[in-house]
Amino acid sequence: MWTDPTHGGQISRRQALQNVACGFGHTALAGMLATEAQAARVPAGQHTHFTPRAQRVIFLFMHGGVSHVDSFDPKPALDQYHGQPSPIEKPEFSFAPTSTILRSPWTFRRYGESGIPVSDLFPHIGGVIDDVAVIRTIVGNQVAHGGASLMLHTGDGVAIRPSMGAWTLYGLGTENQNLPGFVTLSPSTYHGAGQNYGSAFLPAVYQGTAIGDGNTAPRTATFKNLKPAEKRPRLQRLQLDLLNKQNRQHLATRQTDAQLQARIEAFELAFRMQMTAPQVLDTQQETAATKQLYGIGQPTTDDFGYQCLLARRMSEAGVRYVQVNHSHPRNYWDAHGGLMNNHSTNAPKVDQPIAGLIRDLKQRGLLDETLVIWATEFGRSPAAQGSDGRDHHPHAFSIWMAGGGVRGGTIYGTTDELGYYPVENACPIRNLHATMLHLLGLDHQRLTYRYSGRDFRLTDVDGEVLTDILA
Repeated sequence: MWTDPTHGGQISRRQALQNVACGFGHTALAGMLATEAQAARVPAGQHTHFTPRAQRVIFLFMHGGVSHVDSFDPKPALDQYHGQPSPIEKPEFSFAPTSTILRSPWTFRRYGESGIPVSDLFPHIGGVIDDVAVIRTIVGNQVAHGGASLMLHTGDGVAIRPSMGAWTLYGLGTENQNLPGFVTLSPSTYHGAGQNYGSAFLPAVYQGTAIGDGNTAPRTATFKNLKPAEKRPRLQRLQLDLLNKQNRQHLATRQTDAQLQARIEAFELAFRMQMTAPQVLDTQQETAATKQLYGIGQPTTDDFGYQCLLARRMSEAGVRYVQVNHSHPRNYWDAHGGLMNNHSTNAPKVDQPIAGLIRDLKQRGLLDETLVIWATEFGRSPAAQGSDGRDHHPHAFSIWMAGGGVRGGTIYGTTDELGYYPVENACPIRNLHATMLHLLGLDHQRLTYRYSGRDFRLTDVDGEVLTDILA
């Protein structure tokens, strides 16, 4: 169902769309074309391999490397060995040299009925921890930001591969014909950049549509080319009708022209998006209580709170996959030095907005069908870099999932006493991908696309579903 068809005879509508790779000049237009995938023409779930637990995804990316031993994986032994050489052999490969063990400057407290410990960096997330499954044993294979970000987003830290969002949209289509099916808010222009939301060898219709980037204040960003050049909708409609008529006449003279057919439909989608998107982007419609929940209006939390609220509105409107980025250069968790200052500055920006998102989805009855993933490209070393920093650490780190089909209030995996390596239930990143697809009703081994003589998938030849965290 999801493999690349063999071209014979006339090219089908779906084949036509798959052949359109680079002919559309604007990012927003490319996103709108994603709604033309055939999968988008059917209700969610009709093309799944089994009954989905989640209908859509909100992916929260903390760019730079959040320290697992200072956030969701407490290690009292760091206090015991502080200032001493590591009693555990350090990884064979690392990004930078480290010295002695460094204690955590934050206190961990137990939250909720589950009693899961969370550090003082994230007290608001602690307040919703009973809805969260913490995975403490994520394992990557890249020590630099670029490769690690690509590994997280695409399943490969070296080769060019489609992103998680692109695979999701390819498998399920979109729920709203008037909006892109995959949107990324404030993505970084570094460390994978567009590849983190790209479609690679999948048809370009499945790539993400960016709103702003890591250099831009979120409130100043919007879809590109959203405002009509023609201010009179009726006249614009007449112009499009004339253009459509001429293109249809031209198309009738050609046996098959996949690119022209897709372009004709794209103009119509663009017109509808200009009517629909401004309403979704208008957060002024929200109540004061909702804005307060996300920390909107407060200097520290306004930016990320606005992004999280926008993600909820887009998800509610049927955008299949929304990624919210806390990204370089405006925000960056890369604490090679000054760990205390770095994490104490970044965490308050996202803590309340993220917890607000969970609570808002829950009170609206949307959390059960929305999969929320919080992730970073790697953790940070238990040993110090310099006197007060931590190096990159992909060998074991934490992410968490909540919502659609996830058993909240659970911990998956155990790391050693200092947080260097998994000692129980190691979770390679592709297991995370397999679990995400499973919750969406997709079998990661069957969601394939044929390219260059082989069937590719998000999990490549690996991946196991984390059944222990499923509700």
